[in-house]
Amino acid sequence: MNKKLVIVESPAKAKTVNRYLGSDYSVRASFGHIRDLPEKSIGVDVENDFEPEYKIIPARKKIVSQLQKEAAKSHSVILAADPDREGEAICWHLSEVLKKYNKEIHRVLFHEITKKAVEDAFKRILPLDEDKINAQQARRILDRLVGYRISPLLWKKIGKGLSAGRVQSIALRLICEREKKINDFVPKEFWDIKAQLKASSPPVFAAGLVKIRGKKANVKDEETAKKILSDLEKILFVLEDLKVKLKKKNPYPPYITSTLQQDSYRINKFSVKKTMMIAQKLYEGVEIGGRGLGGLITYMRTDSVRISEEALRKGRAYIEKRFSKDYLSNTPRRFKNTRKAQDAHEAIRPTSFDLPPEKVEPNLSKDELRVYSMIWNRFIASQMSPARIEETVFEIKAGDYHFRAKGEVMKFKGFLAVYPDMKNKDERLPPAEKGELLKLEKLDSEQKFTQPPPRYSEGTLVKELESRGIGRPSTYAPIISTIQGRGYVLKRKGRFIPTEVGIFVNDYLIDNFPDLMQFEFTAQLEEALDLISEGEKSWVEYIKSYNELLDEDLKKASQKEGVKSKGIPSEEKCPECGRPLVIKSGKYGKFKACSGFPECRYKKSLNTKEAKPLDEKCPECGSQLVLRQGRYGSFIACSNYPRCKYIKKENKDTGIGCPECSGTIVMKKTKKGKVFYGCSNFPKCRFASWDEPVSRPCPKCGRVLVFRKNLIKGKSYLYCGNKDCDYKEFIDREKIWGKKRNKEVGAD
Repeated sequence: MNKKLVIVESPAKAKTVNRYLGSDYSVRASFGHIRDLPEKSIGVDVENDFEPEYKIIPARKKIVSQLQKEAAKSHSVILAADPDREGEAICWHLSEVLKKYNKEIHRVLFHEITKKAVEDAFKRILPLDEDKINAQQARRILDRLVGYRISPLLWKKIGKGLSAGRVQSIALRLICEREKKINDFVPKEFWDIKAQLKASSPPVFAAGLVKIRGKKANVKDEETAKKILSDLEKILFVLEDLKVKLKKKNPYPPYITSTLQQDSYRINKFSVKKTMMIAQKLYEGVEIGGRGLGGLITYMRTDSVRISEEALRKGRAYIEKRFSKDYLSNTPRRFKNTRKAQDAHEAIRPTSFDLPPEKVEPNLSKDELRVYSMIWNRFIASQMSPARIEETVFEIKAGDYHFRAKGEVMKFKGFLAVYPDMKNKDERLPPAEKGELLKLEKLDSEQKFTQPPPRYSEGTLVKELESRGIGRPSTYAPIISTIQGRGYVLKRKGRFIPTEVGIFVNDYLIDNFPDLMQFEFTAQLEEALDLISEGEKSWVEYIKSYNELLDEDLKKASQKEGVKSKGIPSEEKCPECGRPLVIKSGKYGKFKACSGFPECRYKKSLNTKEAKPLDEKCPECGSQLVLRQGRYGSFIACSNYPRCKYIKKENKDTGIGCPECSGTIVMKKTKKGKVFYGCSNFPKCRFASWDEPVSRPCPKCGRVLVFRKNLIKGKSYLYCGNKDCDYKEFIDREKIWGKKRNKEVGAD
């Protein structure tokens, strides 16, 4: 009997699913989407109900041909792509190219890749969900209409290499508006006044001035601050009132996609793209010693905090066994979704509760372990008892001045035992009684200034987009990549700064496409897509109304004068003649040129990524050295490039031999400044490791040993740098390097 052909997106997922199915099945990968709209034309028939013209992606032609041959000789075809709109669209495109070869085409859905989930899914054969397919198709067509109709106008009016996008332009607007607030911000001076006081029992504590004559304290200048300090030195401090209350702090819900992205950036400084790549790997399957391949987490693209009853039961059983009943919430905690949540999938959670982070640590990379630990701890914490905190507040009177001191003491950690919050540290106030006289030990005054709002990081940008209902968590990574790739924003110290090009394009889009650039309009579009996916709205009618608005704006914008011939205005002055510089697009990308051209021919390329000036001179020509970002990481070079091609060699040789060739291991840095270790013979030898090499040979094969840092307490170990050697030795870090960090490479 012929086998049943199962098609998933990736080889990793195929390998894991194949393990759970019997010999009657053959599992293959489509490598994602196999068809899309054509690259060089709009591919949408606007006059004929926006009929899309799909083409097989050139890189997928060979795969499609192989799948067609497999389908022709198979008993049936079962499509098992991810359980979301994109997955449903992949299944539909596959059914379209395979239906001539096999009429028996079905759909299965599973939200985690475990043996039980896969076996249960294959018992429930489903048809394709046309509403989800229509919603994905509508989103794709809308993106194509915006991109392929507005972008050419930007090329014509402003310059080549520019683009507009339905959500990317809104993300750019947020960043530009935040920058304008920062630039317009006028800091205001204020003075913070604190008193160090002593009660009848220790310790000494600090109290801050909060009111003056019953009104909120607002000390605007040094003169006022000095007068207050002078008054306070002559006045008695009395503990007018004290309040002690027990507060409860409840745990957060399990992660959804956006909160995982935000926390991963906040805690690990992982980009949204990196977080999703790691989560995808944990979902699709990891080799666990003794158990084989298996998915460690549920589907990672979700906006629902719903948890299955089975997961609740097993998670709570783990808590009771690992801690005690005191750490378990009184009843199973079920969280409510927001109004906008689709609730198609569960929250992100572990798939197996006998695989805590410390057990899988040897099988995961450091970054995978960090993300898995976050997901594990957040889910387990969600079913634990609240933390109990005793809060003490002292209200202190000193004449016309009112001071306040707060103290917190952790009485019971509860969920904070696995999900620590750095804000909750014990700040004890001394035992005291109401009406007690307090001794003034010291007065402090500090000049401060109000601060502008901070620039967006990847985490805070995702949070802002989500709070406004703009985009979907699965789209945030490509949006952030696009606005950086187009040169609209730069990232400095993890924060987004709009470039002059980005600001100009944003202003142009707001002036000419006011409706499409509204936050509310874009959020309403996401709600419309949700209604289409639920079968409550016609995708053709919605696109028709959207396109009419786009037509109207395009007609008005095309009649206005552009700046392509003049260039985008810049605040920078020409170093040769002092006239303003302008930004133009040429054959080799964007460049800054003098507005006095052709009288002044000064220009400089903007092709390279932002260079950071250094307080160091080039040893060859005397120009300033700059830190640049290149294909293989950061490097220091001459600012006078290409006239001077000096590059400073900074890789530090460890003196330890490479396990794969005759070279030595050198310490290098990625473009984000992260240290890694690679071979001095790169690119001939491509050995690389995030972990530090140790000057000690492997007792099994004689190659170099590498140290994996203590991510899970007590589980540090040495392993062989030779990938063909399985030697591993669990060690005590202090026995290897001592308690203090050694400055030599190999210490930790």
